Amino acid sequence: MSSHLFSPISFRDLTLDNRIAVSAMCQYASENGSANDWHLMHYGNLAMGAGGLLITEATHVSPEGRISPNCLGLYSDENEATVKRFVDFCKKYGTAKLGIQIGHSGRKGSTNPPGKGGKPVAESDGRWQTVGPSPIGYADWPAPLELDDAGLAKVKAEFVESTKRADRAGFDLAELHGGHGYLLHQFVSPLSNQRTDGYGGSLENRLRYPLEVFEACRAVWPAGKPYAVRFSATDWVDGGFSPEEAVVYAKELKALGCDFIDVTTGGLDPRQKIDVKAGYQVFLAEKIKKEAGIPTMAVGMIVGAQQAENIVANGEADMVALARGVMDDPRWAWHAAQELGENINYPAQYARCAPDLWPGAALKKA
Repeated sequence: MSSHLFSPISFRDLTLDNRIAVSAMCQYASENGSANDWHLMHYGNLAMGAGGLLITEATHVSPEGRISPNCLGLYSDENEATVKRFVDFCKKYGTAKLGIQIGHSGRKGSTNPPGKGGKPVAESDGRWQTVGPSPIGYADWPAPLELDDAGLAKVKAEFVESTKRADRAGFDLAELHGGHGYLLHQFVSPLSNQRTDGYGGSLENRLRYPLEVFEACRAVWPAGKPYAVRFSATDWVDGGFSPEEAVVYAKELKALGCDFIDVTTGGLDPRQKIDVKAGYQVFLAEKIKKEAGIPTMAVGMIVGAQQAENIVANGEADMVALARGVMDDPRWAWHAAQELGENINYPAQYARCAPDLWPGAALKKA
Protein backbone atom coordinates (compact mmCIF):
# COMPACT_ATOMS: atom_id res chain seq x y z
CA MET A 1 0.00 0.00 0.00
CA SER A 2 1.54 3.31 -1.07
CA SER A 3 -0.51 5.71 1.04
CA HIS A 4 0.63 6.37 4.59
CA LEU A 5 -2.81 7.70 5.50
CA PHE A 6 -4.41 4.42 4.48
CA SER A 7 -1.89 2.14 6.14
CA PRO A 8 -3.13 0.27 9.23
CA ILE A 9 -2.09 1.17 12.76
CA SER A 10 -2.36 -0.93 15.89
CA PHE A 11 -2.68 -0.10 19.57
CA ARG A 12 -2.66 -3.11 21.89
CA ASP A 13 -5.12 -5.62 20.39
CA LEU A 14 -6.92 -3.07 18.23
CA THR A 15 -5.95 -2.51 14.59
CA LEU A 16 -7.40 0.41 12.66
CA ASP A 17 -7.69 0.08 8.88
CA ASN A 18 -6.45 3.61 8.31
CA ARG A 19 -5.12 6.69 10.13
CA ILE A 20 -8.33 8.76 9.85
CA ALA A 21 -10.45 9.43 12.93
CA VAL A 22 -13.75 11.18 13.37
CA SER A 23 -13.16 13.62 16.20
CA ALA A 24 -15.61 13.85 19.09
CA MET A 25 -18.33 16.41 18.36
CA CYS A 26 -20.96 17.43 20.92
CA GLN A 27 -24.47 16.97 19.55
CA TYR A 28 -26.55 18.61 22.31
CA ALA A 29 -29.38 16.21 21.48
CA SER A 30 -29.63 14.05 24.61
CA GLU A 31 -32.35 13.88 27.23
CA ASN A 32 -31.31 13.19 30.83
CA GLY A 33 -27.92 12.17 29.46
CA SER A 34 -29.38 9.43 27.26
CA ALA A 35 -28.94 8.88 23.54
CA ASN A 36 -31.86 8.67 21.12
CA ASP A 37 -32.67 8.22 17.44
CA TRP A 38 -30.54 11.24 16.52
CA HIS A 39 -27.44 9.43 17.78
CA LEU A 40 -28.41 6.23 15.97
CA MET A 41 -28.70 8.14 12.70
CA HIS A 42 -25.68 10.41 13.26
CA TYR A 43 -23.19 7.78 14.34
CA GLY A 44 -24.60 5.11 12.06
CA ASN A 45 -24.00 7.47 9.14
CA LEU A 46 -20.44 8.36 10.16
CA ALA A 47 -19.53 4.72 10.83
CA MET A 48 -20.04 3.92 7.14
CA GLY A 49 -17.19 5.86 5.60
CA ALA A 50 -15.93 8.94 7.47
CA GLY A 51 -12.82 7.29 8.93
CA GLY A 52 -11.31 4.13 10.36
CA LEU A 53 -12.01 5.28 13.93
CA LEU A 54 -15.17 7.01 15.09
CA ILE A 55 -14.85 8.78 18.46
CA THR A 56 -18.26 9.67 19.81
CA GLU A 57 -19.09 12.97 21.47
CA ALA A 58 -17.94 14.05 24.93
CA THR A 59 -19.80 11.70 27.24
CA HIS A 60 -20.06 12.87 30.81
CA VAL A 61 -19.48 11.04 34.05
CA SER A 62 -22.26 12.69 36.08
CA PRO A 63 -25.29 14.94 35.60
CA GLU A 64 -23.38 17.92 37.02
CA GLY A 65 -20.39 17.05 34.83
CA ARG A 66 -22.34 17.78 31.65
CA ILE A 67 -21.61 20.86 29.59
CA SER A 68 -25.31 21.46 28.98
CA PRO A 69 -28.61 19.86 29.97
CA ASN A 70 -28.67 18.27 26.51
CA CYS A 71 -25.26 16.59 26.66
CA LEU A 72 -24.68 12.85 26.55
CA GLY A 73 -23.82 10.99 29.76
CA LEU A 74 -22.77 7.55 30.86
CA TYR A 75 -23.69 7.57 34.53
CA SER A 76 -26.90 5.53 34.67
CA ASP A 77 -28.20 2.19 33.46
CA GLU A 78 -30.55 4.03 31.10
CA ASN A 79 -27.65 6.02 29.64
CA GLU A 80 -25.68 2.84 29.15
CA ALA A 81 -28.52 1.02 27.39
CA THR A 82 -29.15 3.89 24.96
CA VAL A 83 -25.45 4.23 24.15
CA LYS A 84 -25.10 0.48 23.61
CA ARG A 85 -27.99 0.67 21.14
CA PHE A 86 -26.10 2.92 18.72
CA VAL A 87 -22.77 1.17 19.33
CA ASP A 88 -24.32 -2.17 18.40
CA PHE A 89 -25.88 -0.61 15.30
CA CYS A 90 -22.57 0.93 14.15
CA LYS A 91 -20.71 -2.32 14.67
CA LYS A 92 -23.32 -4.34 12.80
CA TYR A 93 -23.49 -2.16 9.71
CA GLY A 94 -20.43 0.12 9.67
CA THR A 95 -16.74 -0.30 8.97
CA ALA A 96 -15.27 2.00 11.63
CA LYS A 97 -13.95 1.00 15.04
CA LEU A 98 -15.75 2.78 17.89
CA GLY A 99 -14.15 5.06 20.48
CA ILE A 100 -15.70 7.07 23.28
CA GLN A 101 -14.58 10.36 24.81
CA ILE A 102 -15.17 10.44 28.57
CA GLY A 103 -15.20 13.80 30.31
CA HIS A 104 -16.36 16.25 32.96
CA SER A 105 -17.03 19.90 32.18
CA GLY A 106 -15.95 21.35 35.53
CA ARG A 107 -16.45 25.10 35.69
CA LYS A 108 -17.65 25.21 32.06
CA GLY A 109 -20.77 23.17 32.84
CA SER A 110 -24.40 24.14 33.36
CA THR A 111 -24.50 26.14 30.13
CA ASN A 112 -27.05 26.35 27.37
CA PRO A 113 -26.19 24.61 24.06
CA PRO A 114 -24.56 26.83 21.41
CA GLY A 115 -27.87 27.01 19.55
CA LYS A 116 -29.38 28.67 22.60
CA GLY A 117 -26.54 31.12 23.15
CA GLY A 118 -24.00 28.99 24.99
CA LYS A 119 -24.18 31.05 28.16
CA PRO A 120 -24.73 29.72 31.69
CA VAL A 121 -28.18 28.33 32.45
CA ALA A 122 -30.31 30.78 34.41
CA GLU A 123 -31.01 29.89 38.01
CA SER A 124 -34.71 29.90 37.23
CA ASP A 125 -34.11 27.32 34.47
CA GLY A 126 -32.36 24.83 36.74
CA ARG A 127 -28.74 25.90 36.84
CA TRP A 128 -26.63 23.49 38.86
CA GLN A 129 -23.52 24.08 40.96
CA THR A 130 -20.35 23.48 38.98
CA VAL A 131 -17.06 22.26 40.45
CA GLY A 132 -13.41 22.92 39.71
CA PRO A 133 -9.89 22.95 41.13
CA SER A 134 -10.34 26.51 42.41
CA PRO A 135 -13.33 28.86 42.88
CA ILE A 136 -12.48 30.83 39.72
CA GLY A 137 -15.18 31.21 37.09
CA TYR A 138 -14.67 31.06 33.34
CA ALA A 139 -14.85 34.70 32.23
CA ASP A 140 -17.83 36.20 34.13
CA TRP A 141 -19.59 32.85 34.60
CA PRO A 142 -20.59 31.63 38.08
CA ALA A 143 -17.61 30.42 40.12
CA PRO A 144 -17.33 26.68 40.66
CA LEU A 145 -17.19 24.99 44.03
CA GLU A 146 -13.59 24.06 44.83
CA LEU A 147 -13.27 20.29 45.03
CA ASP A 148 -12.19 19.08 48.45
CA ASP A 149 -10.69 15.64 49.10
CA ALA A 150 -14.11 13.98 49.18
CA GLY A 151 -15.12 15.74 45.98
CA LEU A 152 -11.92 14.71 44.21
CA ALA A 153 -12.47 11.09 45.20
CA LYS A 154 -16.11 11.23 44.10
CA VAL A 155 -15.30 12.60 40.64
CA LYS A 156 -12.49 10.09 40.12
CA ALA A 157 -14.86 7.27 41.04
CA GLU A 158 -17.36 8.63 38.50
CA PHE A 159 -14.72 8.54 35.76
CA VAL A 160 -13.96 4.94 36.69
CA GLU A 161 -17.63 3.95 36.66
CA SER A 162 -18.20 5.54 33.25
CA THR A 163 -15.13 3.71 31.93
CA LYS A 164 -16.60 0.40 33.08
CA ARG A 165 -19.91 1.27 31.41
CA ALA A 166 -18.10 2.17 28.18
CA ASP A 167 -16.54 -1.28 28.09
CA ARG A 168 -19.89 -2.97 28.67
CA ALA A 169 -21.43 -0.85 25.91
CA GLY A 170 -18.91 -2.33 23.48
CA PHE A 171 -16.49 0.50 22.67
CA ASP A 172 -13.16 -0.57 21.17
CA LEU A 173 -11.22 2.40 22.53
CA ALA A 174 -11.61 5.10 25.17
CA GLU A 175 -10.28 8.62 25.34
CA LEU A 176 -10.14 10.79 28.45
CA HIS A 177 -11.02 14.43 27.72
CA GLY A 178 -8.30 16.61 29.21
CA GLY A 179 -8.68 19.60 26.91
CA HIS A 180 -10.82 22.55 25.86
CA GLY A 181 -11.00 24.07 29.32
CA TYR A 182 -12.94 21.23 30.92
CA LEU A 183 -12.24 19.81 34.38
CA LEU A 184 -8.99 17.91 33.83
CA HIS A 185 -7.60 20.80 31.79
CA GLN A 186 -8.58 23.17 34.59
CA PHE A 187 -6.28 21.24 36.91
CA VAL A 188 -3.20 21.39 34.67
CA SER A 189 -3.42 25.11 33.86
CA PRO A 190 -2.14 27.65 36.38
CA LEU A 191 -4.77 30.08 35.08
CA SER A 192 -7.60 28.02 36.56
CA ASN A 193 -5.77 26.05 39.24
CA GLN A 194 -4.59 28.19 42.16
CA ARG A 195 -4.73 25.51 44.83
CA THR A 196 -2.15 25.47 47.61
CA ASP A 197 -2.36 21.76 48.39
CA GLY A 198 -0.73 18.82 46.61
CA TYR A 199 -2.88 19.40 43.52
CA GLY A 200 -1.78 22.97 42.81
CA GLY A 201 1.29 25.12 42.31
CA SER A 202 4.10 23.23 40.58
CA LEU A 203 3.60 21.40 37.30
CA GLU A 204 4.03 18.11 39.14
CA ASN A 205 1.17 19.03 41.47
CA ARG A 206 -1.09 20.36 38.71
CA LEU A 207 -0.70 17.15 36.75
CA ARG A 208 -1.32 14.94 39.77
CA TYR A 209 -5.12 14.74 39.68
CA PRO A 210 -5.52 14.11 35.91
CA LEU A 211 -2.81 11.44 36.14
CA GLU A 212 -4.58 9.81 39.09
CA VAL A 213 -7.84 9.79 37.14
CA PHE A 214 -6.20 8.28 34.08
CA GLU A 215 -4.40 5.62 36.12
CA ALA A 216 -7.64 4.61 37.84
CA CYS A 217 -9.51 4.41 34.52
CA ARG A 218 -6.75 2.51 32.76
CA ALA A 219 -6.79 -0.02 35.61
CA VAL A 220 -10.43 -1.00 34.99
CA TRP A 221 -10.29 -0.83 31.18
CA PRO A 222 -9.46 -4.14 29.46
CA ALA A 223 -5.73 -4.58 28.94
CA GLY A 224 -6.20 -5.35 25.25
CA LYS A 225 -8.14 -2.16 24.53
CA PRO A 226 -6.38 1.20 23.96
CA TYR A 227 -6.98 4.15 26.28
CA ALA A 228 -5.89 7.58 25.04
CA VAL A 229 -6.03 11.16 26.29
CA ARG A 230 -7.06 14.30 24.46
CA PHE A 231 -5.51 17.40 25.95
CA SER A 232 -4.91 21.02 25.07
CA ALA A 233 -1.18 21.44 24.52
CA THR A 234 -1.32 25.20 25.05
CA ASP A 235 -3.77 27.73 26.45
CA TRP A 236 -2.64 30.38 23.92
CA VAL A 237 -2.46 32.80 26.87
CA ASP A 238 0.68 34.17 28.53
CA GLY A 239 1.26 32.41 31.82
CA GLY A 240 -0.98 29.48 30.87
CA PHE A 241 -0.26 25.83 30.18
CA SER A 242 2.58 25.58 27.68
CA PRO A 243 3.77 23.16 24.98
CA GLU A 244 6.84 22.35 27.06
CA GLU A 245 4.62 21.37 29.97
CA ALA A 246 2.49 19.35 27.56
CA VAL A 247 5.52 17.22 26.68
CA VAL A 248 6.04 16.44 30.37
CA TYR A 249 2.34 15.59 30.71
CA ALA A 250 2.53 13.24 27.72
CA LYS A 251 5.59 11.46 29.14
CA GLU A 252 3.80 10.90 32.46
CA LEU A 253 0.71 9.56 30.68
CA LYS A 254 2.83 7.24 28.56
CA ALA A 255 4.39 5.80 31.72
CA LEU A 256 0.89 5.01 33.01
CA GLY A 257 -0.11 3.12 29.87
CA CYS A 258 -1.64 5.83 27.70
CA ASP A 259 -1.63 4.66 24.08
CA PHE A 260 -1.67 7.98 22.24
CA ILE A 261 -2.31 11.69 22.72
CA ASP A 262 -5.06 13.44 20.78
CA VAL A 263 -3.46 16.89 20.58
CA THR A 264 -5.75 19.91 20.62
CA THR A 265 -5.41 23.41 22.09
CA GLY A 266 -7.18 26.22 23.90
CA GLY A 267 -10.63 26.47 25.37
CA LEU A 268 -9.59 27.38 28.90
CA ASP A 269 -9.49 31.17 28.84
CA PRO A 270 -11.44 33.67 26.68
CA ARG A 271 -8.26 35.77 26.32
CA GLN A 272 -6.75 33.12 24.04
CA LYS A 273 -5.30 34.36 20.76
CA ILE A 274 -5.35 31.68 18.06
CA ASP A 275 -4.30 32.09 14.44
CA VAL A 276 -6.68 29.56 12.91
CA LYS A 277 -5.33 28.32 9.60
CA ALA A 278 -4.80 25.02 7.81
CA GLY A 279 -3.34 22.48 10.23
CA TYR A 280 -2.68 25.12 12.88
CA GLN A 281 -2.24 22.59 15.70
CA VAL A 282 -0.19 19.99 13.84
CA PHE A 283 3.16 21.38 15.04
CA LEU A 284 2.16 20.55 18.60
CA ALA A 285 1.25 16.96 17.71
CA GLU A 286 4.68 16.69 16.08
CA LYS A 287 6.45 18.18 19.11
CA ILE A 288 4.77 15.78 21.54
CA LYS A 289 5.28 12.78 19.25
CA LYS A 290 9.00 13.43 18.93
CA GLU A 291 9.85 14.76 22.39
CA ALA A 292 7.62 12.51 24.49
CA GLY A 293 8.01 9.41 22.32
CA ILE A 294 4.30 8.65 22.18
CA PRO A 295 1.99 8.33 19.15
CA THR A 296 -0.16 11.38 18.46
CA MET A 297 -3.32 12.34 16.64
CA ALA A 298 -3.43 15.75 14.95
CA VAL A 299 -6.67 17.72 14.69
CA GLY A 300 -7.74 21.20 13.61
CA MET A 301 -8.42 22.50 10.09
CA ILE A 302 -7.30 19.29 8.41
CA VAL A 303 -9.60 19.23 5.41
CA GLY A 304 -7.87 17.78 2.34
CA ALA A 305 -6.74 14.26 1.51
CA GLN A 306 -3.24 15.28 0.42
CA GLN A 307 -2.86 17.52 3.47
CA ALA A 308 -3.74 14.58 5.71
CA GLU A 309 -1.47 12.24 3.76
CA ASN A 310 1.48 14.62 4.15
CA ILE A 311 0.99 14.94 7.91
CA VAL A 312 1.27 11.18 8.38
CA ALA A 313 3.90 10.62 5.69
CA ASN A 314 6.16 13.34 7.11
CA GLY A 315 5.94 11.90 10.62
CA GLU A 316 4.22 14.95 12.07
CA ALA A 317 1.53 12.74 13.63
CA ASP A 318 0.48 9.11 13.51
CA MET A 319 -3.19 9.86 12.81
CA VAL A 320 -5.41 12.76 11.80
CA ALA A 321 -8.86 13.62 13.11
CA LEU A 322 -11.64 15.59 11.43
CA ALA A 323 -14.83 17.03 12.91
CA ARG A 324 -16.69 19.57 10.79
CA GLY A 325 -14.94 18.14 7.74
CA VAL A 326 -16.90 14.91 8.14
CA MET A 327 -20.10 16.76 9.00
CA ASP A 328 -19.68 18.30 5.57
CA ASP A 329 -18.71 15.00 3.94
CA PRO A 330 -19.70 11.84 5.89
CA ARG A 331 -17.85 9.77 3.27
CA TRP A 332 -14.59 11.67 3.68
CA ALA A 333 -12.44 8.54 3.86
CA TRP A 334 -13.99 7.10 0.69
CA HIS A 335 -13.23 10.26 -1.23
CA ALA A 336 -9.74 10.62 0.23
CA ALA A 337 -8.95 7.04 -0.79
CA GLN A 338 -10.15 7.72 -4.32
CA GLU A 339 -8.00 10.85 -4.53
CA LEU A 340 -4.93 9.01 -3.26
CA GLY A 341 -5.53 5.94 -5.44
CA GLU A 342 -6.32 3.54 -2.61
CA ASN A 343 -9.03 0.91 -2.14
CA ILE A 344 -10.82 0.61 1.19
CA ASN A 345 -13.63 -1.47 2.64
CA TYR A 346 -17.20 -0.35 2.03
CA PRO A 347 -20.19 -1.52 4.08
CA ALA A 348 -21.88 -4.45 2.35
CA GLN A 349 -25.02 -2.44 1.61
CA TYR A 350 -22.96 0.26 -0.16
CA ALA A 351 -20.35 -1.91 -1.87
CA ARG A 352 -21.94 -1.32 -5.29
CA CYS A 353 -20.73 2.28 -5.29
CA ALA A 354 -17.08 1.37 -4.70
CA PRO A 355 -14.92 2.63 -7.59
CA ASP A 356 -14.10 -0.87 -8.84
CA LEU A 357 -17.81 -1.77 -9.09
CA TRP A 358 -19.42 1.51 -10.14
CA PRO A 359 -18.64 3.01 -13.57
CA GLY A 360 -20.00 6.31 -12.33
CA ALA A 361 -16.91 6.76 -10.15
CA ALA A 362 -14.81 7.34 -13.27
CA LEU A 363 -17.38 9.74 -14.71
CA LYS A 364 -17.15 11.87 -11.56
CA LYS A 365 -13.51 12.58 -12.41
CA ALA A 366 -14.20 13.41 -16.04
